[in-house]
Amino acid sequence: MRVHLVAVTGLLACAVAAGGFETRAQDAFYRARPEEIAGAPGTLIRQEAMSGAPLDAKSYRVLYRSTGLKGEPIAVSGVVIVPDGPALPAGRPIVAWAHPTTGIVPHCAPSLAHFFFQQVQGLREMVERGWVVAATDYPGLGTPGPHPYLVGESEGRAVLDSVRAAQFLAGKGAVNRVALWGHSQGGQAVLYAGTLAGTYAPELEVVGAAVAAPATELGALMRADLNTSGGKNLLAMTLWSWDSVFGAPMHEIVDTDALPTVDKLANICIESPIDLRPRAAAGEVLQQHFLKVGDPTTIEPWRTLLAENTVGMPPARLPLFVAQGTADDTVDPTVTADYVKRLCANGNAVQRLLLPGVGHSMAGRDSATAAAQWMSDRFAGAPAPSDCGRL
Repeated sequence: MRVHLVAVTGLLACAVAAGGFETRAQDAFYRARPEEIAGAPGTLIRQEAMSGAPLDAKSYRVLYRSTGLKGEPIAVSGVVIVPDGPALPAGRPIVAWAHPTTGIVPHCAPSLAHFFFQQVQGLREMVERGWVVAATDYPGLGTPGPHPYLVGESEGRAVLDSVRAAQFLAGKGAVNRVALWGHSQGGQAVLYAGTLAGTYAPELEVVGAAVAAPATELGALMRADLNTSGGKNLLAMTLWSWDSVFGAPMHEIVDTDALPTVDKLANICIESPIDLRPRAAAGEVLQQHFLKVGDPTTIEPWRTLLAENTVGMPPARLPLFVAQGTADDTVDPTVTADYVKRLCANGNAVQRLLLPGVGHSMAGRDSATAAAQWMSDRFAGAPAPSDCGRL
């Protein structure tokens, strides 16, 4: 991941106006008792109205049931947006929006952000088209942690279950036709969701997956620039999360002097430009002391965990839209290009959108209009275009 600190908001999150988060993480709404969690994945535990959605759409903060990494029932939070007015004649399709990295601890959940609606790229266009939008926080954000950061199966299940929760809130107008749309970490999430849907949520008709600068080959991305301050920031987040989630011993590869800095980084959310200051300071400390090893991606259990959380091939019938900025120094464009070639070889129809001069943090924003049109065509049943013959 050739990461410079200015781009950390990308794999990361698009910078929004300074303001950050409300201080309500893990309050009564986000805490579910064991008897509340028991139930079918995707069913609602509770919801509460939110304000601020575009075009007078109804919006709800939700807590819904999903499935943990060991198959156990868990609670996941998120937001559902339902357009105002009557449903379309053919019903309301649903778009599952998967967010880029906002952090790895509960108070970094997007559903807690003051400026949530500005963060969902293309939201106004989707509401205008009459689509319901389901936006998961992922497990461990909002709800008690740890957040399984860049753990694909966890993300994918949460995305699919957010659609099921949205169907309930949208009422009789909702239909089973679903499109997936995500940026960066969210790109990884929807690729996993598209791969898992046939077995995990077979009742859903996933018409396509649109991704912008997706995190695909994790090992390659992390090796790209282990020596940069920004790269160390991201690797530190992953190591901290996976130490908690998988019991992978972070202390065996991280210098003892760096452990307090890694802990500090783990508790900083990535939501606004002001968040770059403490991350920059921590990054400078990690430039002096960080790893005991040269390349952690070659060392177990990290090597295996990276491989297990690198997305494979979705079903060949799933069409894809893949946007990538040519100036991206967080997700290497060549890694995305290689993944597109693999998709083509797998038989998927892939529409590729190159964004000249666009960096990582703006890839979702700058491709949102094209992604919305592509999803609209998939909902309408139009044949999926493919650039595979020209690659």
